Amino acid sequence: MMPQGVAGAGTASRAAGERLVAHVLLACTVIAVVTLAAVLAVLVREAGLFLADVSPWRFLTEITWAPAAEEARFGVLPLVVGTVQIAVGAAVFALPVGVMTAVYLHQYASRRATRLLSGVTALMSSVPTVVYGLFALHFVTPVLQVLWPGVEAFNALSACMVVGLMILPTVTVLSREALDSVPAPLLNAGLALGAPKGRVVARILLPAASGGILAAVLIAMARAVGETMIVTLAAGNESRLTWSPFEGLQTLTAFLTQLGTGDAATGTREFQAFFAVGAVLFVGTYGIHMAGRMLVSRSVGRRGQ
Repeated sequence: MMPQGVAGAGTASRAAGERLVAHVLLACTVIAVVTLAAVLAVLVREAGLFLADVSPWRFLTEITWAPAAEEARFGVLPLVVGTVQIAVGAAVFALPVGVMTAVYLHQYASRRATRLLSGVTALMSSVPTVVYGLFALHFVTPVLQVLWPGVEAFNALSACMVVGLMILPTVTVLSREALDSVPAPLLNAGLALGAPKGRVVARILLPAASGGILAAVLIAMARAVGETMIVTLAAGNESRLTWSPFEGLQTLTAFLTQLGTGDAATGTREFQAFFAVGAVLFVGTYGIHMAGRMLVSRSVGRRGQ
């Protein structure tokens, strides 16, 4: 039997170790929170100074960006529209393929096929976005120009397709998790009643997982909104308000990349506009993430009832 003093020393040592681990974890959490607070503080301060000098309504509704003109204009509307076009277009391409792949992996694929497709999905996730951008510029766009001769060298359609390819793994993985969360007795009950497997999938599985699938799409769209290299290489850097997928456009991220490499002096309105555009991008991505989280919470709550 271990002496009482030795046992007490061991207990004290373990308690001290646990306190040390707790302090280290707390320090990591504080560093993360302070860093986020610092980023938001700089963003809000600079954007606030800009919007205090420039009408927020004009900033959000004007279509011209001309800071050096006699009457400076800072219209962000074409950038917002371009960003929405890319995000929605990418979701249109990624949603059906991603969901059908998830259904196949969940219901129909063999173990070998599951391992193979899971490896392909992981490989797609590891491809650098600049490689996707070069693929869009030198392969997808030339093919589109053969099919539709009026397609410009930089166009929104090519960017939407390749951004959709980039977010496809996200849609597939998260949709599969949503399908996995559907209780098996629901599916077994449908099969026991004699319904074909395809009808069970269409009438029971997909409706039950619809909240999680929609959340997966929103999370993928948030990633598409924040994408820079693909849209810069495929869609170009021309800020214009256009609804044609065959023409080039500019997104918020591409504009920030272009403006960030410029010569705007610190403290000028053009410099502060950089942060105002960043604030618009932050609000958009945060709103999409929050919508996705709310959908996940609702779907979990319904399953718990």
